[in-house]
Amino acid sequence: MSSPFDSFRVVRWFRTLNLVLQAVLVLTLVGGLNYLARNHPEWRYDLTRDRRFSLSAETKSYLKILERPVRIVVTFKNEFENPEVRGLLREYRLATESNPNGAIQVDYIDVYQNRREAEPLGLDQPDVLLLLAGDKPRVLPIDDLYNLARDKDGKIQRTTFRGEQILTAALLDISSAERTKIYFLAGHGELRPEDIDANRGLSLIRDQLRIRNFEVESLDLTVAREIPEKTSLLIAVAPKSFFKPKEQEMLRQYLSNSAGRLILFLEPGLSASALGLDNLLLDWGVLVDDDVVIDTGQDNMTDDGDLIIRAFQPHPITQTLLTLGSSGTLRLGLTRTVRPDPGRSLGGGLSTITLAATSPTAWGERSYQNLSLVPRYDPGVDIRPIPGMDPKDRLGVVTAAERVAVRAGLDFSVRGGRLVVFGSGDIISNARMTNIGNFSIFLNAVNWTVQRDTQLNIPAKPIDRFQLSLSSGDLSKLRYALLFALPGLTALLGLVVYWTRRH
Repeated sequence: MSSPFDSFRVVRWFRTLNLVLQAVLVLTLVGGLNYLARNHPEWRYDLTRDRRFSLSAETKSYLKILERPVRIVVTFKNEFENPEVRGLLREYRLATESNPNGAIQVDYIDVYQNRREAEPLGLDQPDVLLLLAGDKPRVLPIDDLYNLARDKDGKIQRTTFRGEQILTAALLDISSAERTKIYFLAGHGELRPEDIDANRGLSLIRDQLRIRNFEVESLDLTVAREIPEKTSLLIAVAPKSFFKPKEQEMLRQYLSNSAGRLILFLEPGLSASALGLDNLLLDWGVLVDDDVVIDTGQDNMTDDGDLIIRAFQPHPITQTLLTLGSSGTLRLGLTRTVRPDPGRSLGGGLSTITLAATSPTAWGERSYQNLSLVPRYDPGVDIRPIPGMDPKDRLGVVTAAERVAVRAGLDFSVRGGRLVVFGSGDIISNARMTNIGNFSIFLNAVNWTVQRDTQLNIPAKPIDRFQLSLSSGDLSKLRYALLFALPGLTALLGLVVYWTRRH
């Protein structure tokens, strides 16, 4: 008696059942993987060599303690741009799903097609990140998340991605209940942040600081009893009268004892001693000369008498200007020389550096009261670069000083004060904010003094770009291969199977 399993019909049913079971198993596997991915997003593994798709342990620890929810609005031109930023924002969103008090929401907006949604947020430009937490907005241009450099053809290229460092610092800043407070000094004829005048007002720079989540106020030292305790930065723009001894002592105590931060814009016309700031500046290793910079170089002065500055030394404050190259210049009105004091003490953790300098053809004119006459360099009277001091053959116009204290028995330094001195008084006036170099050096000086974006130990990540370059001949071969070779190979394989089954 023959077995029922020898029947062709039974075998066909078993084959059909086997195919159905395989399909069910495949669907079950896919469904199970999707269930795990949906309900356990924390089960993720980064197999890249340098873990470029993973947040650092420092960032994760900060995200767990965010105090309130954050919304990030992104204005990209299309969905294929800036893959590093998109991937990073996805990691932030997933990392905060377990923290309902500090969850991060990411929205993408096309500012050209969704004007009704973009305008209430004040967004009118693409390639911007807007961070919102309560009433504390902060704007981050996409290029700020990258390190930029020029290639051999002079084009600006993105070299490394430092988005995690910048974005984590910004999140900590806006999620905190307190805002970084900046005071513009008053009482000595300084330029005022509430003034909208083109030449004497600072309203544009005030608005830019507020957009970046700084709280901006004025502080009149002539009536103040002390500098407010939670002051992050003091700025004095073009003071014109003497700082009384009490005010000098307040500034000295703030810088030295409170690790304070101060930015001075000192226009020509009054010496440092006439302002009462000479002892303070010398204590920080900065020498401010009583002169006016004259430069007879053809390309170093504009037709209306503005001084063009193109020489910068590497520093966080000048990084943007060095990256911009020929377009990253300063345009200044009357300017005096500011340089490290040759007789300064090199001990005590004090470091002083010239940030921006003139061309080699410039000098410091001491007889600036007669500038209506043709200026002429007078040896032994006017100021030339000091041999042996950097930058060589140039006069400094912007200088930064920092004091870092090293505690005995400790292998780390304790934060000290920071001071930046500009030899121009109108570099950040409303009329000069249209110059990208002026704006960049001021904003970088603010960020450096308050340590806004440099306090996280998160390294930048390399950027990989893969590009397939094919000649017209290669493209033709590829086209014919896709049109004829692959279909022909499939047909040939089918004929072989057919022939084998028949024989």
